[in-house]
Amino acid sequence: MRPEILFPLFADVTTIGGLGEKSAKLLQNLGIGKVIDLIWHLPAGLIDRTYTPKLAEARTGVIATVKVRVVEHIAPARKAQPYKVLVEDDTDQMTISFFKAYPESIRKNLPVGEIRIVSGKIERFNNMLQMSHPDYIVKEDEAAQIAGIEPVYPLTAGISNKMLNKWIKQALLRLPHLPEWQDPKFLTAESFPDFYTAAELAHRPRRPGDLDPNAPERRRLAYDELLANQLALAIVRQKVKKQPGRELKGNGLLRKKTLDKLPFKLTEAQERVLKEIFADQAAPCRMLRLLQGDVGSGKTIVAFLSMLNAVECGAQAAIMAPTEILAKQHLETIAPLCEEIGIRCELLTGRTKGKKRVQILEDLASGKTDIIIGTHALFQENVVFKDLAYAVIDEQHRFGVHQRLNLSNKGNKADILVMTATPIPRTLVLTAYGDMEYSKIDQVPAGRKPVDTRVMPVEKIGEIVAALQRKIKDGARAYWVCPLVEESEKIDLAAAEERFESLKRYFGAEVGMVHGKMKEAEKDAVMERFKKGEIKLLVATTVIEVGVNVPEATIMVIEHAERFGLAQLHQLRGRIKRGYQASTCILLYSYPLSEHSRARLNIMKETEDGFRIAEEDLELRGGGEMLGTRQSGFAEFRLADLSVHKNLLLTASKDAKLIMELDPDLTSERGQALRTLLYLFERDNAVKTYLAG
Repeated sequence: MRPEILFPLFADVTTIGGLGEKSAKLLQNLGIGKVIDLIWHLPAGLIDRTYTPKLAEARTGVIATVKVRVVEHIAPARKAQPYKVLVEDDTDQMTISFFKAYPESIRKNLPVGEIRIVSGKIERFNNMLQMSHPDYIVKEDEAAQIAGIEPVYPLTAGISNKMLNKWIKQALLRLPHLPEWQDPKFLTAESFPDFYTAAELAHRPRRPGDLDPNAPERRRLAYDELLANQLALAIVRQKVKKQPGRELKGNGLLRKKTLDKLPFKLTEAQERVLKEIFADQAAPCRMLRLLQGDVGSGKTIVAFLSMLNAVECGAQAAIMAPTEILAKQHLETIAPLCEEIGIRCELLTGRTKGKKRVQILEDLASGKTDIIIGTHALFQENVVFKDLAYAVIDEQHRFGVHQRLNLSNKGNKADILVMTATPIPRTLVLTAYGDMEYSKIDQVPAGRKPVDTRVMPVEKIGEIVAALQRKIKDGARAYWVCPLVEESEKIDLAAAEERFESLKRYFGAEVGMVHGKMKEAEKDAVMERFKKGEIKLLVATTVIEVGVNVPEATIMVIEHAERFGLAQLHQLRGRIKRGYQASTCILLYSYPLSEHSRARLNIMKETEDGFRIAEEDLELRGGGEMLGTRQSGFAEFRLADLSVHKNLLLTASKDAKLIMELDPDLTSERGQALRTLLYLFERDNAVKTYLAG
């Protein structure tokens, strides 16, 4: 149960005075639905209203707060003209203009003969001082309503800064003094104020430096949010560790047979990671491990060898991929090896129908099938295993956590390995996968040649097409990637189709196209023809980003490369690193090129190290956007910025571990306060999970 002291903060925003249903609907665009959300909505700028000159001395182009007497109202002669009000002080006169006039309301706010205080930008027009649409018009005794320095908040259509200021002031009045959850020594060392003061000060910036994410009050709030995240993950992790698993210790025969058949030796990194996985499998508690390896680093063979450990124990293993293309690719790697060592593997996707499907399900339930490879189809209720002991989930960020648990629950205390080819910076691993152990293959198989990456303006397209013609004549295969972004999907798709048509003029039937709007079967058919070499040039939107394996494809042209994120560019380039031939990646850009885009393209040119690229991406874009947060399952932070607060995250991670060691049930005085912190940042699901178990 959420502590009663927090109830006022979790009330609906409509409980704030003057905030009705209509405004509440608009506030949803800013992620604001509860009172606490208003407090988390920090200012992004400030307006100084402390300049209070006499009219004769007022500087133009500056916001001024002036005391004036209303002289007369001048209604417009024509509709297009503004409604004007003449005002004065003892030194000069000024007109106040309203372009969208409600005369009655204006007469009520500015009655002739009365004194008013107005605040807004003063300009000079036809040698007369003018203020258009003042931000504030108040009576003398209400002058305090005009803040000397006013915070400026991120806005959405229909919500003004004035409205937000008013509502946030009310929200702050509901903020209680909460018990301190931070270590007193740490607070002193960091010069952090208490939580209440930090929230108050963050909404009352006095100078531009107060808006800096490293201002003490903002750092304090960011640390609170990061600690809540890390503590919640530590609680879940401890719970996972306590779950009884099964000890998988195979006799190694199938693994030895496989290694003898492989045409290559495992890299040191693969050997190290396998050791870590085998140790987890042999332990009596449930395994949950993240395996991160760059494109082409050999994750599939590591996954296969660890699956064989389960098969050697007489149990079954499953590997699940987000798309049919990827699942089939795993089958292409795994099936021949299974055949050679005498075990059975099958493929189950949404397109497996009829008798074949019935047979696969029967063999799975009876235990005849040792390894199943599949897509989301493995989640379906009628998929029953005889004894699933080990599940591998590829590209986890495309599945929800509940799906991961779903698959695990189909087994008898099944161990789980989560794999990703998306390089994730250490900081994001901590915030997103902090409930898992972590392994990394940071080595590429020997003999792989580096990709020659070139950055060129789109004007050179003619030369590129001519070079492609020569290469394709010599037997090369190539990708031509066009961007496809949700916001401009129709325009992007039309542009990609146009590019396909223009390339057809040069390459005829040797050019094909795949995009996300095509049916799965159509996509597969085109990909199959590209694999066989019937198509030599494949025009594609980013559907080829994850996992497509055509070792013969050694050239990639990425059009409008400036529109892609670094992680995405890196994933795409990985498609031409599958074989042992030299390959070329051409990044085509259009003008104007922003500093950010230029920096991104230069990093791509300089390095192929996915982990360095991921760190740079985090620096350039901040944690929120990394990998497209929404679909990736990463925690979204309201107050912390991982590109700035990286060191705070590492501290929070250590602190959370220490808390779990010293006070695992959160029963001490600090422990009780930490429970409040978890509820405050809505990480209480972790608490519920923990307390329920």
